Amino acid sequence: MGIDTRDFRNALGKFATGVTVITTKDAEGEHYGVTASSFNAVSMTPPLILWSIDKGAYSKDVYCQAEHFVVNVLASNQVPISNRFAQRGENKFKDIDVEEGLGGSARIVGAVAHFECRTWQVYEGGDHFIIVGEVLNYDYQDGCGSLVFHGGRYALPEPHPMMLPEEDNRTSGGVLGQHFLYLLRQSLAAYRQDFYPRLGHLGVNQKEWRILTLLLDRGPQPIDQVAQGVAQPLEDCEDTLNGLACRDLVVESGDQRNVSLTSAGNELAGKLLNMAREHEQKLFDSVSDEEVRQMKSGLAHVIEQLGSR
Repeated sequence: MGIDTRDFRNALGKFATGVTVITTKDAEGEHYGVTASSFNAVSMTPPLILWSIDKGAYSKDVYCQAEHFVVNVLASNQVPISNRFAQRGENKFKDIDVEEGLGGSARIVGAVAHFECRTWQVYEGGDHFIIVGEVLNYDYQDGCGSLVFHGGRYALPEPHPMMLPEEDNRTSGGVLGQHFLYLLRQSLAAYRQDFYPRLGHLGVNQKEWRILTLLLDRGPQPIDQVAQGVAQPLEDCEDTLNGLACRDLVVESGDQRNVSLTSAGNELAGKLLNMAREHEQKLFDSVSDEEVRQMKSGLAHVIEQLGSR
């Protein structure tokens, strides 16, 4: 039986991974970098790691022939760097702080960990090459969260609640029930559970819904801005856009790869937005307009305050 590539990618997305940028330098002194989530440990003795590169990648020959490379494990605030190195183009290193690593390979400043490697072996792996490296130097920093990729979106790692120290915080007032983060999580989970199944009535999934309504709200945008706006890695966003393009809902044009809605896409996005508005109105039917206004204003204030830190 054949496997649906897009659906297979969605299944793989259930396995959370870190996000890295693999860098190297060729014999002419040119720097290369590519975003990869395929990084993994292989052996402790000797210390070996692996990652894989698509055989269709422009720089595949450089990496397969490189003597050294560096694995830069990105920090949670380095989403723009991940997006930059996930796309083709020149000047990927423009305005990015780097240091010189083993063999001249770039070490990205601010990454939570660096693994400086000597190429150990290169293997065939279907439509990818599997590159195994021997770790010769490494470093890392504590107190800084790593960037995570899960479910087709960027995510943040945090301690599992079952692993937090147990404390008796029970009070007659119910501390947890009034905690802001708890209320946010509970309301978001409940809202998604009630709203997202409705998207199927119009033939779209969550990822497609975010892209279509974003383009309707903000107009045509370069593909990297679309990916940033929906908080998806560029490769995953491109995959969703390809599906939308096949259904004649979006179109890409120009050297900047601007994405815009087609007439059919604009009509569908309008229906989706109207459905979202109607759902919100029904949800707050028993809440006064002033309470809704204050709720939204308060959330906007929290976003602004946290975003300015």
